[in-house]
Amino acid sequence: MSLYDRMKAQALAEGFSGFGVTRPDAVPELAERLARFVAEGRHGDMDWMAERMHWRGDPAALWPEARSLVMLAETYTPEHDPMAVLDQPDRAAISVYAQNRDYHDIVKKRLKRLGRWLIDEAGADTEIKVFVDTAPVMEKPLAQAAGLGWQGKHTNLLSRDLGNWFFLGAIFTTVELPPDAPGQENCGSCTACLDICPTGAFPAPFQLDARRCISYLTIEHKGPVDEDLRPLLGNRIYGCDDCLAICPWNKFAAQSHEARYKARDDLAAPKLGDLARLDDTGFREKFSGSPIKRIGRARFLRNVCYAIGNAGDPTHLPVIEPLIIDENPVLVDAAKWAKALISK
Repeated sequence: MSLYDRMKAQALAEGFSGFGVTRPDAVPELAERLARFVAEGRHGDMDWMAERMHWRGDPAALWPEARSLVMLAETYTPEHDPMAVLDQPDRAAISVYAQNRDYHDIVKKRLKRLGRWLIDEAGADTEIKVFVDTAPVMEKPLAQAAGLGWQGKHTNLLSRDLGNWFFLGAIFTTVELPPDAPGQENCGSCTACLDICPTGAFPAPFQLDARRCISYLTIEHKGPVDEDLRPLLGNRIYGCDDCLAICPWNKFAAQSHEARYKARDDLAAPKLGDLARLDDTGFREKFSGSPIKRIGRARFLRNVCYAIGNAGDPTHLPVIEPLIIDENPVLVDAAKWAKALISK
Protein backbone atom coordinates (compact mmCIF):
# COMPACT_ATOMS: atom_id res chain seq x y z
CA MET A 1 0.00 0.00 0.00
CA SER A 2 1.13 3.54 -0.71
CA LEU A 3 1.77 5.99 2.12
CA TYR A 4 -1.43 7.80 1.12
CA ASP A 5 -3.50 4.60 1.39
CA ARG A 6 -1.89 3.60 4.68
CA MET A 7 -2.49 7.07 6.14
CA LYS A 8 -6.11 7.07 5.04
CA ALA A 9 -6.63 3.67 6.67
CA GLN A 10 -4.96 4.90 9.84
CA ALA A 11 -7.11 8.04 9.88
CA LEU A 12 -10.29 5.96 9.71
CA ALA A 13 -8.94 3.66 12.41
CA GLU A 14 -8.35 6.70 14.63
CA GLY A 15 -12.01 7.60 14.32
CA PHE A 16 -12.08 10.16 11.52
CA SER A 17 -14.93 9.84 9.02
CA GLY A 18 -13.34 11.52 6.02
CA PHE A 19 -9.82 11.92 4.61
CA GLY A 20 -8.47 13.94 1.71
CA VAL A 21 -5.29 15.65 0.54
CA THR A 22 -4.70 18.94 -1.24
CA ARG A 23 -1.86 21.34 -1.99
CA PRO A 24 -1.19 24.66 -0.23
CA ASP A 25 -1.80 26.50 -3.52
CA ALA A 26 -4.94 24.55 -4.51
CA VAL A 27 -7.33 27.48 -3.98
CA PRO A 28 -5.57 30.58 -5.36
CA GLU A 29 -8.73 32.70 -5.07
CA LEU A 30 -8.81 32.32 -1.27
CA ALA A 31 -7.08 35.62 -0.53
CA GLU A 32 -9.35 37.60 -2.87
CA ARG A 33 -12.53 36.02 -1.48
CA LEU A 34 -11.47 36.71 2.10
CA ALA A 35 -10.45 40.29 1.32
CA ARG A 36 -13.83 40.98 -0.28
CA PHE A 37 -15.67 39.47 2.72
CA VAL A 38 -13.75 41.69 5.14
CA ALA A 39 -13.99 44.80 2.93
CA GLU A 40 -17.78 44.46 2.96
CA GLY A 41 -17.72 44.29 6.76
CA ARG A 42 -19.39 40.89 6.83
CA HIS A 43 -16.96 39.64 9.47
CA GLY A 44 -18.57 41.92 12.06
CA ASP A 45 -16.29 42.58 15.01
CA MET A 46 -14.16 39.46 14.45
CA ASP A 47 -11.07 41.65 14.13
CA TRP A 48 -8.78 38.65 14.25
CA MET A 49 -10.03 37.69 10.81
CA ALA A 50 -8.84 40.96 9.28
CA GLU A 51 -5.61 41.08 11.29
CA ARG A 52 -4.43 37.64 10.12
CA MET A 53 -5.80 37.84 6.61
CA HIS A 54 -2.39 37.40 4.93
CA TRP A 55 -2.05 33.96 6.54
CA ARG A 56 -5.67 32.91 6.31
CA GLY A 57 -5.82 33.65 2.60
CA ASP A 58 -2.65 31.74 1.73
CA PRO A 59 -1.69 28.46 3.46
CA ALA A 60 1.79 28.72 1.94
CA ALA A 61 2.32 31.99 3.81
CA LEU A 62 1.26 30.36 7.07
CA TRP A 63 3.91 27.65 6.67
CA PRO A 64 6.08 27.84 3.52
CA GLU A 65 7.61 24.39 4.13
CA ALA A 66 4.28 22.58 3.81
CA ARG A 67 3.93 20.40 0.72
CA SER A 68 0.64 18.64 1.50
CA LEU A 69 -2.46 19.55 3.47
CA VAL A 70 -4.28 16.54 4.90
CA MET A 71 -7.90 17.42 5.62
CA LEU A 72 -9.92 15.29 8.05
CA ALA A 73 -13.64 15.17 8.86
CA GLU A 74 -15.08 14.00 12.18
CA THR A 75 -18.84 13.51 12.48
CA TYR A 76 -21.00 14.69 15.39
CA THR A 77 -24.41 13.84 13.94
CA PRO A 78 -27.10 14.35 16.61
CA GLU A 79 -29.28 11.47 17.79
CA HIS A 80 -32.24 13.82 18.30
CA ASP A 81 -34.02 16.42 16.17
CA PRO A 82 -32.20 19.70 16.96
CA MET A 83 -35.19 21.72 15.75
CA ALA A 84 -37.65 20.25 18.30
CA VAL A 85 -36.49 22.51 21.14
CA LEU A 86 -37.40 25.61 19.13
CA ASP A 87 -41.06 24.84 19.89
CA GLN A 88 -40.38 24.96 23.65
CA PRO A 89 -39.98 28.67 24.48
CA ASP A 90 -39.17 28.02 28.17
CA ARG A 91 -36.21 25.85 27.14
CA ALA A 92 -32.84 26.88 25.72
CA ALA A 93 -31.64 25.85 22.26
CA ILE A 94 -27.91 25.11 22.29
CA SER A 95 -26.08 24.23 19.10
CA VAL A 96 -25.56 20.47 18.76
CA TYR A 97 -21.77 20.73 18.70
CA ALA A 98 -21.73 22.43 22.12
CA GLN A 99 -23.95 20.00 24.02
CA ASN A 100 -21.01 18.06 25.45
CA ARG A 101 -17.21 18.20 25.33
CA ASP A 102 -15.21 20.79 23.41
CA TYR A 103 -14.44 19.34 19.98
CA HIS A 104 -11.20 21.33 19.70
CA ASP A 105 -9.56 19.16 22.36
CA ILE A 106 -10.92 15.87 21.03
CA VAL A 107 -10.07 16.48 17.37
CA LYS A 108 -6.64 17.95 18.10
CA LYS A 109 -5.54 14.92 20.11
CA ARG A 110 -6.71 12.66 17.29
CA LEU A 111 -4.81 14.77 14.75
CA LYS A 112 -1.64 14.63 16.84
CA ARG A 113 -1.82 10.84 17.04
CA LEU A 114 -2.24 10.62 13.29
CA GLY A 115 0.59 13.11 12.81
CA ARG A 116 2.93 11.05 14.98
CA TRP A 117 2.00 7.98 12.94
CA LEU A 118 2.95 9.86 9.76
CA ILE A 119 6.33 10.86 11.19
CA ASP A 120 7.03 7.23 12.14
CA GLU A 121 6.06 6.04 8.66
CA ALA A 122 7.65 8.77 6.54
CA GLY A 123 10.84 9.36 8.50
CA ALA A 124 12.15 11.38 11.43
CA ASP A 125 12.85 14.42 9.22
CA THR A 126 9.11 14.73 8.51
CA GLU A 127 7.50 17.84 9.95
CA ILE A 128 3.83 18.45 10.71
CA LYS A 129 1.53 21.13 12.09
CA VAL A 130 -2.04 20.40 13.19
CA PHE A 131 -4.93 22.86 13.16
CA VAL A 132 -8.48 22.72 14.52
CA ASP A 133 -10.43 25.91 13.91
CA THR A 134 -8.24 28.13 16.09
CA ALA A 135 -5.50 29.08 13.59
CA PRO A 136 -5.74 31.24 10.44
CA VAL A 137 -6.70 28.31 8.21
CA MET A 138 -9.75 28.37 5.92
CA GLU A 139 -10.71 24.76 6.53
CA LYS A 140 -13.91 24.65 4.47
CA PRO A 141 -12.53 25.65 1.03
CA LEU A 142 -9.41 23.57 1.65
CA ALA A 143 -11.55 20.57 2.59
CA GLN A 144 -13.49 21.01 -0.64
CA ALA A 145 -10.20 21.16 -2.54
CA ALA A 146 -9.25 17.89 -0.81
CA GLY A 147 -12.42 16.20 -2.03
CA LEU A 148 -14.24 15.92 1.32
CA GLY A 149 -17.34 17.62 -0.08
CA TRP A 150 -18.43 21.06 -1.21
CA GLN A 151 -19.38 24.34 0.41
CA GLY A 152 -23.15 24.52 0.25
CA LYS A 153 -25.34 27.56 -0.17
CA HIS A 154 -25.14 28.00 3.62
CA THR A 155 -21.30 28.14 3.25
CA ASN A 156 -20.84 25.02 5.40
CA LEU A 157 -19.27 21.89 4.00
CA LEU A 158 -21.57 19.18 2.66
CA SER A 159 -20.79 15.60 1.75
CA ARG A 160 -22.68 12.93 -0.14
CA ASP A 161 -21.45 10.41 2.44
CA LEU A 162 -21.47 12.43 5.67
CA GLY A 163 -24.25 15.01 5.35
CA ASN A 164 -23.10 18.25 7.01
CA TRP A 165 -22.72 17.37 10.69
CA PHE A 166 -18.94 17.15 10.91
CA PHE A 167 -15.92 19.01 12.23
CA LEU A 168 -12.83 19.70 10.14
CA GLY A 169 -9.19 19.36 11.10
CA ALA A 170 -5.96 19.76 9.14
CA ILE A 171 -2.46 18.33 9.18
CA PHE A 172 0.08 20.40 7.25
CA THR A 173 3.14 18.33 6.41
CA THR A 174 6.42 18.47 4.53
CA VAL A 175 5.63 15.06 3.03
CA GLU A 176 4.55 14.94 -0.62
CA LEU A 177 1.23 13.11 -0.84
CA PRO A 178 -0.88 12.76 -4.00
CA PRO A 179 -3.76 15.28 -3.97
CA ASP A 180 -7.39 14.25 -4.29
CA ALA A 181 -9.78 15.65 -6.88
CA PRO A 182 -11.78 18.58 -5.47
CA GLY A 183 -15.39 18.15 -4.41
CA GLN A 184 -18.10 19.31 -6.81
CA GLU A 185 -21.11 21.39 -5.80
CA ASN A 186 -24.35 19.39 -5.62
CA CYS A 187 -26.91 21.76 -4.09
CA GLY A 188 -28.88 22.07 -7.32
CA SER A 189 -31.94 24.31 -7.07
CA CYS A 190 -32.48 23.65 -3.34
CA THR A 191 -32.67 26.77 -1.14
CA ALA A 192 -33.89 25.15 2.09
CA CYS A 193 -30.95 26.45 4.14
CA LEU A 194 -31.41 30.00 2.86
CA ASP A 195 -35.16 30.02 3.37
CA ILE A 196 -35.09 28.78 6.96
CA CYS A 197 -32.54 31.28 8.31
CA PRO A 198 -34.41 33.29 10.99
CA THR A 199 -32.38 36.47 10.49
CA GLY A 200 -31.76 36.42 6.73
CA ALA A 201 -28.01 36.03 7.16
CA PHE A 202 -27.46 34.88 3.56
CA PRO A 203 -27.40 37.86 1.15
CA ALA A 204 -27.15 35.37 -1.73
CA PRO A 205 -26.46 31.65 -2.18
CA PHE A 206 -22.94 30.73 -1.01
CA GLN A 207 -22.60 34.04 0.86
CA LEU A 208 -22.87 34.74 4.59
CA ASP A 209 -23.12 38.04 6.44
CA ALA A 210 -21.93 37.14 9.94
CA ARG A 211 -23.49 40.30 11.36
CA ARG A 212 -26.92 38.69 10.99
CA CYS A 213 -25.93 35.10 11.78
CA ILE A 214 -27.25 33.82 15.11
CA SER A 215 -24.11 31.75 15.69
CA TYR A 216 -22.01 34.90 15.39
CA LEU A 217 -24.42 37.04 17.43
CA THR A 218 -24.63 34.60 20.35
CA ILE A 219 -20.97 33.52 20.41
CA GLU A 220 -18.57 36.01 18.81
CA HIS A 221 -20.44 39.30 19.20
CA LYS A 222 -19.51 40.93 22.51
CA GLY A 223 -21.86 43.88 22.74
CA PRO A 224 -25.64 44.20 22.79
CA VAL A 225 -27.46 42.55 19.90
CA ASP A 226 -29.45 45.01 17.77
CA GLU A 227 -32.97 45.27 19.14
CA ASP A 228 -34.55 44.43 15.78
CA LEU A 229 -32.65 41.11 15.76
CA ARG A 230 -33.35 40.04 19.35
CA PRO A 231 -36.87 38.70 18.69
CA LEU A 232 -35.49 36.63 15.81
CA LEU A 233 -33.15 34.77 18.14
CA GLY A 234 -36.10 32.97 19.70
CA ASN A 235 -34.72 30.66 22.39
CA ARG A 236 -31.35 30.11 20.68
CA ILE A 237 -28.77 30.99 23.33
CA TYR A 238 -25.59 29.49 21.86
CA GLY A 239 -25.27 29.04 18.13
CA CYS A 240 -27.89 27.99 15.61
CA ASP A 241 -28.34 24.74 13.66
CA ASP A 242 -31.30 25.63 11.43
CA CYS A 243 -29.43 25.71 8.11
CA LEU A 244 -27.59 22.49 8.95
CA ALA A 245 -30.62 20.62 10.24
CA ILE A 246 -32.82 21.39 7.23
CA CYS A 247 -30.34 20.19 4.59
CA PRO A 248 -31.71 17.24 2.55
CA TRP A 249 -28.24 15.72 2.31
CA ASN A 250 -28.53 14.77 5.98
CA LYS A 251 -30.49 11.71 4.93
CA PHE A 252 -27.02 10.31 4.21
CA ALA A 253 -25.49 11.65 7.43
CA ALA A 254 -22.96 9.34 9.02
CA GLN A 255 -23.51 8.54 12.68
CA SER A 256 -20.94 9.66 15.22
CA HIS A 257 -19.11 7.00 17.21
CA GLU A 258 -17.62 9.50 19.67
CA ALA A 259 -19.54 9.31 22.96
CA ARG A 260 -18.15 12.69 24.05
CA TYR A 261 -20.26 14.41 21.36
CA LYS A 262 -23.50 12.86 22.58
CA ALA A 263 -25.73 15.50 24.14
CA ARG A 264 -25.57 15.79 27.92
CA ASP A 265 -28.99 15.39 29.48
CA ASP A 266 -28.75 18.84 31.09
CA LEU A 267 -27.77 20.59 27.84
CA ALA A 268 -30.13 19.05 25.28
CA ALA A 269 -32.98 21.40 26.28
CA PRO A 270 -32.21 23.12 29.62
CA LYS A 271 -34.74 25.37 31.34
CA LEU A 272 -34.06 29.07 30.79
CA GLY A 273 -34.88 29.85 34.40
CA ASP A 274 -32.24 27.43 35.67
CA LEU A 275 -29.58 28.93 33.41
CA ALA A 276 -30.43 32.49 34.46
CA ARG A 277 -29.66 31.60 38.09
CA LEU A 278 -26.04 30.64 37.39
CA ASP A 279 -23.44 32.69 39.25
CA ASP A 280 -19.79 32.80 38.16
CA THR A 281 -18.86 29.63 40.03
CA GLY A 282 -21.93 27.76 38.86
CA PHE A 283 -21.31 28.80 35.25
CA ARG A 284 -17.70 27.61 35.31
CA GLU A 285 -18.61 24.31 36.93
CA LYS A 286 -21.51 23.57 34.59
CA PHE A 287 -19.54 24.33 31.45
CA SER A 288 -16.15 22.95 32.42
CA GLY A 289 -14.73 21.25 29.33
CA SER A 290 -17.44 22.80 27.14
CA PRO A 291 -16.93 25.30 24.29
CA ILE A 292 -19.62 27.43 25.95
CA LYS A 293 -17.26 28.32 28.78
CA ARG A 294 -15.11 30.51 26.55
CA ILE A 295 -17.79 33.19 26.03
CA GLY A 296 -18.08 33.79 29.77
CA ARG A 297 -21.06 34.09 32.08
CA ALA A 298 -22.08 37.65 31.15
CA ARG A 299 -22.38 37.02 27.40
CA PHE A 300 -24.06 33.68 28.01
CA LEU A 301 -26.66 35.22 30.33
CA ARG A 302 -27.15 38.07 27.86
CA ASN A 303 -28.36 35.44 25.41
CA VAL A 304 -30.48 33.75 28.09
CA CYS A 305 -32.16 37.09 28.83
CA TYR A 306 -33.02 37.58 25.16
CA ALA A 307 -34.60 34.11 25.12
CA ILE A 308 -36.52 34.83 28.33
CA GLY A 309 -37.82 38.07 26.85
CA ASN A 310 -38.93 36.24 23.73
CA ALA A 311 -40.67 33.58 25.83
CA GLY A 312 -42.76 36.29 27.51
CA ASP A 313 -43.41 34.18 30.62
CA PRO A 314 -44.01 36.29 33.79
CA THR A 315 -42.75 33.44 35.99
CA HIS A 316 -39.25 34.34 34.79
CA LEU A 317 -39.35 37.81 36.35
CA PRO A 318 -37.78 36.70 39.68
CA VAL A 319 -34.67 35.37 37.91
CA ILE A 320 -34.40 38.49 35.74
CA GLU A 321 -34.49 40.99 38.61
CA PRO A 322 -31.02 40.22 40.04
CA LEU A 323 -29.46 40.54 36.57
CA ILE A 324 -30.73 44.11 36.23
CA ILE A 325 -28.19 45.17 38.87
CA ASP A 326 -25.31 43.08 37.49
CA GLU A 327 -21.96 44.85 37.05
CA ASN A 328 -21.86 44.02 33.32
CA PRO A 329 -23.69 46.74 31.33
CA VAL A 330 -24.47 44.49 28.35
CA LEU A 331 -26.12 41.93 30.62
CA VAL A 332 -28.02 44.69 32.42
CA ASP A 333 -29.32 45.98 29.08
CA ALA A 334 -30.48 42.48 28.10
CA ALA A 335 -32.18 41.90 31.45
CA LYS A 336 -34.02 45.24 31.29
CA TRP A 337 -35.13 44.48 27.73
CA ALA A 338 -36.46 41.08 28.80
CA LYS A 339 -38.31 42.53 31.79
CA ALA A 340 -39.90 45.23 29.64
CA LEU A 341 -41.05 42.65 27.11
CA ILE A 342 -42.51 40.36 29.75
CA SER A 343 -44.22 43.24 31.56
CA LYS A 344 -46.09 44.51 28.50
